[in-house]
Amino acid sequence: MSDKIYVQYLGFKAQASVREYTFCVWEAWNQRREFTLTIANEAFVSHRVRYQDAPDICSLRLRRELATDANHPPKTHFGITDAELENYGDTHGHKSTGGQ
Repeated sequence: MSDKIYVQYLGFKAQASVREYTFCVWEAWNQRREFTLTIANEAFVSHRVRYQDAPDICSLRLRRELATDANHPPKTHFGITDAELENYGDTHGHKSTGGQ
């Protein structure tokens, strides 16, 4: 296992009920894996998450998954939970406006 990994944000797609964020993880230049993380559209509409924060939130979750599973998580798709959104807002000074 390599100690160094490189995480590259590839972009997002707006789907009917979620925004889908795609990342590429390189462990070695010949070992590439793609991961997809989703955030419910409702979280953006209700102002529980800002659009500009979403890639960072997803990146943090992906890095936690990589660290937990020695850079080889068994899944390649993760959904961001309400608790993760709340924690991000608390730790990054972004409080929910609750639509106000």
